[in-house]
Amino acid sequence: MPPSTLSKAIHFGPFAVTSQVFYKTPLSFCLVNLKPLLPGHILVCPLRRVQHIDQLSANEVTDLFSTVQLASRTLKRVYNASACNIAIQDGEAAGQSVPHVHAHLIPRKGGDMDAQGGGDKLYEQLEGEEGDVGRHQRDEEGMRKGKFPKVEDDKRKPRSMEEMEKEARWLAEEIQKDAQSFTNESFL
Repeated sequence: MPPSTLSKAIHFGPFAVTSQVFYKTPLSFCLVNLKPLLPGHILVCPLRRVQHIDQLSANEVTDLFSTVQLASRTLKRVYNASACNIAIQDGEAAGQSVPHVHAHLIPRKGGDMDAQGGGDKLYEQLEGEEGDVGRHQRDEEGMRKGKFPKVEDDKRKPRSMEEMEKEARWLAEEIQKDAQSFTNESFL
């Protein structure tokens, strides 16, 4: 479901992210990331806000992972990627910075992390300051409310709301191209 057709606010933990959402099912949604680790880095979340995956119903888990599967197909196609990293940090001790189940989907190409030390470096970034989605969202909320922003690292700047909304509109169109064939395949 494209963001322009959403009638109810969507939250990622405590953050209103409706304009970042590019796909929604009855139980899950996809949103673009404020500070992607690589181009196309998105999050897939259940609509119901729970911290741990074991708190989701069987239907929510099925819908979440079906949405992950569909979104990964779209990301690989539109970013010309050959693979995707799919990661869930299930709880604060595992590096989860927003208390809301979410899967990171990151389209990958051979050599895309060479400058940062290789493909495994991505997991270090997810667990480190670079992957602190909660802090990035809190900083962005503060900037929108006129608070002084925290000093950001010079490599990854937060994207503007306009940039994220533009990407969300584009991905909404692109995921619809895959959604119909995906749904048909699911029932074969």
